[in-house]
Amino acid sequence: MRPVFALTSLLVGCLAIPAGADEAGHAEFMNNCAVCHGEYGKGQGELADLLTIEMPDLTGIAARHDGSFPMLDVIHIIDGRSGMRAHGTNMPLWGERFTAPVAEASGPYAAEIAARGRILSIAYYLESIQE
Repeated sequence: MRPVFALTSLLVGCLAIPAGADEAGHAEFMNNCAVCHGEYGKGQGELADLLTIEMPDLTGIAARHDGSFPMLDVIHIIDGRSGMRAHGTNMPLWGERFTAPVAEASGPYAAEIAARGRILSIAYYLESIQE
């Protein structure tokens, strides 16, 4: 019975992240986050030395949470519109930045869907780079 349970757990784990989500998230991360957090998410981006706060190592999020990746918390931090600011208000409000350009062309509902998709893809990518 244990092999069946182990195989089922493995398969469910594979289904947790949609195929290609971490690839889309990697592109979003490189375009929006890497300048501060670094190409590998280690906190060594080009602007990191110019900022007044220390850039966190994003590859250790799960390790800092007893091995469990706090997906919802990460999504809220990236979005920035919920008031949950783990490292101050110096991080851009990506929810607003991702929503604004789409809202003008497609309306607020489409903009919100697009913004949430981009934020979720970054969160999936961050989950995929945990050490």
